[in-house]
Amino acid sequence: MAGPFLTMEDMKMCFSLFCVVYGIGTLGMPGNYSRAGYVWATVALAFMASINIYASVCISKVMMVAPKKVQTLSDIGEWVFGKPGRWVTVITHMLVCTMVPIVFLVLGGTLLTVLFPSSYADSTWIALMGLSLLPVCLIPTLKEGAGTAAAGALGTVLADVIALYILVDEMTPMPVSPPSPELSVSGVTAVFGNLALAYGAGVIIPSLQREHSQPERMPRVITVTLGVITTFFLIISITGVSVVGCQIPGNLLFAITGTKLGFEASRGGVILSFLFMQLHITIAFALVLFPAMFIAERLVLGLHKELFTLDADAAAYDDLETPTKDDAEKTDAPVHVADAADAYKAPGAYLKAAILRTVMVVLCVVIAIIFKDKFSDLLDFVGASCTSLCCMILPIIFYLKTFYKTMSLPEKAFAIVSILVTSALAIYVTINTGKALFAPGPPGPRFPFCAAEFQDFVYTNKTHYNF
Repeated sequence: MAGPFLTMEDMKMCFSLFCVVYGIGTLGMPGNYSRAGYVWATVALAFMASINIYASVCISKVMMVAPKKVQTLSDIGEWVFGKPGRWVTVITHMLVCTMVPIVFLVLGGTLLTVLFPSSYADSTWIALMGLSLLPVCLIPTLKEGAGTAAAGALGTVLADVIALYILVDEMTPMPVSPPSPELSVSGVTAVFGNLALAYGAGVIIPSLQREHSQPERMPRVITVTLGVITTFFLIISITGVSVVGCQIPGNLLFAITGTKLGFEASRGGVILSFLFMQLHITIAFALVLFPAMFIAERLVLGLHKELFTLDADAAAYDDLETPTKDDAEKTDAPVHVADAADAYKAPGAYLKAAILRTVMVVLCVVIAIIFKDKFSDLLDFVGASCTSLCCMILPIIFYLKTFYKTMSLPEKAFAIVSILVTSALAIYVTINTGKALFAPGPPGPRFPFCAAEFQDFVYTNKTHYNF
């Protein structure tokens, strides 16, 4: 008799993966459609969903044939490519875990400015956020519990639902059809950055797989969960863009503030939506930044050395033949995992670590203040430059190296094409968004992705459009 499609343990893993992945990337989903239109944005969403699901499954399959001592994504990098593989993975992971909290601070500063008008400027709120979150960042070891992850994801879901409800309620009935975007190469490709950040599941797969009593079921867990998340992304995108068209802002929450779209939303609804998103940011900031602080302590202070290397047996396990699951079972001896907290017991070690962590939080605050008016560009830049490499390109490369001799020709072709296309898009979008961040041009029109006649006034303005 065949077993259930998803066991209770599978569903718990699905829930954990959903809670980790579902975050601020959802805010840019309607904006993707405002830039790329229904057809190209849907194609981009399907393309990115398939590659991210495939890349995450690649991590799972490599973990299944790797020695038990391979515990993290950076361990996989070292097992497959030696020390260079580890450090490429570590550095990209560190960049992701440093830059995403900066995005959190930028968003949080804007949210708090709206929540508490006539109080402080967004720069001050960003600094106060960093100061209030610093004590959490100084906890020696910080692990994300299921309840914490669930609270963060629930905050995002509720923020999205409330914002979409307000937007649809205020914009309907629509006197005319919403305008469509003026398509351009830069507009269509720009959705890559947001989608790459939204799907960044790669770094969490190894830890979830270690917890599963039947790791061979993880590919199904990954496929189902990311498929459900993709459905959420599609619903959010279509719902938002269907009533605003190319005039919806790059951040869903910005669509319900002020009078930019011709309405002034209920203050209570706006506050609820913003508070729920602020809940997510507050929970996620330290949890996302912690791996970067951990890596910095290794690089700057020399701590945690035992957690940044495989022993000789595991490192030498990458022989000339493609490893198989039977081979991996030869290393099933109990594995001792070092406790990260042990490194802080040495005299003066924690004080040095606390100073380093404080400096990192201060740097995040300073960078967030510099780019406080560039949330959408910053979101796309982080996704294109770091998340795509860490969670998409590298996992597929590791899988190709490990299973190349046993992969079918169509799968090899798909993997290679995925790497090439993703790399090209990552470079192109990183350059474009980098220009917007570091060498911005003059301010553009209010609705830059629309045709000229719809760039300055909301399409429901009866006086301007004479209908």
